[in-house]
Amino acid sequence: MFLKTLHLKQFRNYQEQRVDFVAPKTILVGNNAQGKSNLLEAVELLATLRSHRLARDRDLVRDGEAFGQIHAKLERQAGIIDLSVTLRRQGRRTVALNSEQLRRQLDFLGVLNAVEFSSLDLELVRGAPEQRRHWVDTLLIQLEPVYAHILQQYNQILRQRNAFLKSKGGFPMPVQEKEELAAWDAQLVTIGSRVVRRRARAIERLAPLAAEWHASISDRAEVLQIRYAPNVPFTATDPEGVQQAFLEKIEQRAIAEQHQNTTLVGPHRDEIELTINQTPARQYGSQGQQRTLVLALKLAELKLIEAVVGEPPLLLLDDVLAELDLNRQNQLLEAIQDRFQTLIATTHLAAFDSQWLQASQILSVNAGQIFSDQ
Repeated sequence: MFLKTLHLKQFRNYQEQRVDFVAPKTILVGNNAQGKSNLLEAVELLATLRSHRLARDRDLVRDGEAFGQIHAKLERQAGIIDLSVTLRRQGRRTVALNSEQLRRQLDFLGVLNAVEFSSLDLELVRGAPEQRRHWVDTLLIQLEPVYAHILQQYNQILRQRNAFLKSKGGFPMPVQEKEELAAWDAQLVTIGSRVVRRRARAIERLAPLAAEWHASISDRAEVLQIRYAPNVPFTATDPEGVQQAFLEKIEQRAIAEQHQNTTLVGPHRDEIELTINQTPARQYGSQGQQRTLVLALKLAELKLIEAVVGEPPLLLLDDVLAELDLNRQNQLLEAIQDRFQTLIATTHLAAFDSQWLQASQILSVNAGQIFSDQ
């Protein structure tokens, strides 16, 4: 797939800007806070309807405006597709494909696929488990768009169950309230098991790809292992087996939940463990080694999405390429070649390999305006 045009209106710091992409690689160069990351964020929103910055829609709309819009023209094997997202300061966002507004946002997902690599991704290694859950969930949304709906359902049930525990707090719980809680348990288990099983499958497919990339980048000196550590341990892979394990753990933690007035069991407490040479990655080595790990994860994402959707996704590099040493730059260059359209944000060009510059469209970004340097 190839992103041909991107048109931003009242989005972040852009008043109105159109960009035509004419090369496999596009380098966006400019000082900080000029709009480079905002442009990559717009592409990320088209791919996942999420932002790695976790911003609210009203924060994405330009100051003083009621709404903002992202419009793109994408070339895929099946033909040209128009995509648009309209974000509102007040009210719900809307999405459209080929100028037709979609009733379900789920139907918008999976049209454009992209992998983002930013400096924030170092938090995958050293941050809280929530960071790693968000990462695998964002990947899953692209591999299996229905997962967005499943995750939304789970989070809604979780909020409602927590609200019930808080409002009915205390111990012991009367019989009528126990029955009501059991109904919430059944919903949490049904939907939560779907989340767990999909996360397990995704990590199972991603882990060997990432391990191979990591071994290659580290010249076989380091061994990366990725292990899914669900809050609900399960051995069976069938839905009934997972649900049974889920119910048993809820029963085990029932008293603690009633005392703490919150849900202690479920995929919202999962962990994805990253180890290098059998040592937790957050305790391992330098920032350069942690970048190697994240780079391996991102290359694995590219390969996995390409294998599942049948076309290479876009790669978005947000101010990270110049921070990689020459060996890691060359590994990345060799991996993506011209097969993956790549958009790169940077503050300067000096650290780039000459091969990158020669093969790239170079655009300057200044105060929400973009100019061609060629």
